[in-house]
Amino acid sequence: MHLPLRAISVFHAAARSGSISAAAEELNVTPSAVSQQIQALETHLGTSLMVKIGRGVALTEAGERYFSMIAEEIDRISEATQSIRGLRPVTLLTVRATPTLSSKWLLPRLKGFLDANPGLEVRLNGTNEVTDFTRETVDVEIRHGRGQWPGLYTEGLAEELFFPVCHPGYAAPGSLEAEDLVHHRLIQSVKSQVQWPYWFSLNQLTPPNQMRRVLFDRSHMAIDAAADGIGMALESSLMMWRELRDGTLACPLRRPPRIAQTTQWVVCPVDSLRKKKVSLFLDWLRDEVKQWQAQQFIPPGMPDAK
Repeated sequence: MHLPLRAISVFHAAARSGSISAAAEELNVTPSAVSQQIQALETHLGTSLMVKIGRGVALTEAGERYFSMIAEEIDRISEATQSIRGLRPVTLLTVRATPTLSSKWLLPRLKGFLDANPGLEVRLNGTNEVTDFTRETVDVEIRHGRGQWPGLYTEGLAEELFFPVCHPGYAAPGSLEAEDLVHHRLIQSVKSQVQWPYWFSLNQLTPPNQMRRVLFDRSHMAIDAAADGIGMALESSLMMWRELRDGTLACPLRRPPRIAQTTQWVVCPVDSLRKKKVSLFLDWLRDEVKQWQAQQFIPPGMPDAK
């Protein structure tokens, strides 16, 4: 019996990306050509492999079984073909993350992942735009929010501590009480999930009628502003770990309250977890988070977790 190799490879591309249009772009053909090849394969096998869901596609139970059986073999064929041609097999991993997490936390650690996975190329998109996985070729997103995105695999990155910081030359570590902050210039990222009014209420303080504020639309700008001595920032221990480590930021309070939240979430389609490049990245990410947690700066005087 004739084996429809072309149709099999087209199905593999569509199943891997979860999108007819993405498979068409990858294979440099039209979306209708992709659909025709998949229909031909379904006719050949005598069963339905895919169904349309919105602008994307989902595998049927038979499609799931078939894809799991052929995926590893097709990857091997691809690598063998490139090897014989004298090319180093390279796979592109596309990661989207918020600008602050990208520049402050991911980028300083990325060399370790690249060194450990020489067969992978990484594209890091630093943006707050939410990924439409049915239309965009993004493998993994680290999304800012509260972790509520039905239909997607969602995993909290890490619990972060939020507390006031400033350059030690602006105010010495442990030199102030909470009520002293009403007299200082307050730096704030407008997209942060922890804002100054909440912090004052937690300390049973009334914010001043006219707070001396400096507002930014990115947390990394607020962190840099505080490190430059502009004023007090209320930020995340995850994002400012390097400044805390290097001593360009410190907590000026004697007894800062404990504010712990998870604001960054690993998000991707459930099907993407089967991709080797995704599993490699997630395993590496979890290891990096564990190392960061073991070294996390906790301000002296902050209550322990209950």
